Amino acid sequence: MPTTQQLKDFAQQVRRDIVRMVHGVQSGHPGGSLSSNEFLTVLFQEVMDYKLPFSPTGAHEDMFFLSNGHITPVYYAVMARSGYFPVSELASFRLLGSRLQGHPSTHDGLPGVRVASGSLGQGLSVALGAAQAKKIDGDKNIVFTLHGDGELQEGQIWEAVLYAGAHNVDNLIASIDYNKAQIDGFTDNVVSLGNLRAKFEAFNWEVIEVEQGNDVESVLTGLKEAKVKTGNGKPVVVLLHTQMGYGVDYMMGTYKWHGNPPNKEQLESALLQNAESLGDY
Repeated sequence: MPTTQQLKDFAQQVRRDIVRMVHGVQSGHPGGSLSSNEFLTVLFQEVMDYKLPFSPTGAHEDMFFLSNGHITPVYYAVMARSGYFPVSELASFRLLGSRLQGHPSTHDGLPGVRVASGSLGQGLSVALGAAQAKKIDGDKNIVFTLHGDGELQEGQIWEAVLYAGAHNVDNLIASIDYNKAQIDGFTDNVVSLGNLRAKFEAFNWEVIEVEQGNDVESVLTGLKEAKVKTGNGKPVVVLLHTQMGYGVDYMMGTYKWHGNPPNKEQLESALLQNAESLGDY
């Protein structure tokens, strides 16, 4: 079981990985990757019960589905440093022929990837199928998902939310990277999400809010509470109040780094802000 400091160190290393990956090919999505870093760090390092080597079926282990598939820099970095595939492979991010494509793909069998994603709005529906299959199989493990807040503007999300609540899919924990920004601007200015807690509760979901979604201790507390609430007749959603670009000062507080890579000087600044390294690839 990692200590709080070890979780913080892991997340800091992942931040270094993220900015190096997107800088290396001058392509990718650093903003949302950085805002969801602490969530994925805690999920893979502490909360989720999974087995290695990776099993595509996910039987008798927890499963994770990334719905906002554009944040592959953080997804790949966390999985590599959790033992799914060699850390050295991060250097191939978005290169021709790489298994580490810009959006997750099942074509080349990258360990950890259960479904191709990035067409926003679809991940919750896929996760519902997996969760119900586990119930049919008598599998007591949990299905986790991650979604961007801008993704909640997709209608398919709310069809899945309605279905999960109506059919008591209570082995599902959906998490929202609630950084309040998306590619075109701040969510309140694009399409306001209103009161998310009230919306999910109206659809028969348990709601947990993590006010400090970039603090590993707060995230750990929230996810542990979410696990306790499974099995009680309702799906669970965790609203993670985060900051776009967290951990890199010039990327925070703006939506403009949703899909923009840093230049050489900006990369060096980001690495200096996250100077301690556990071992770069």
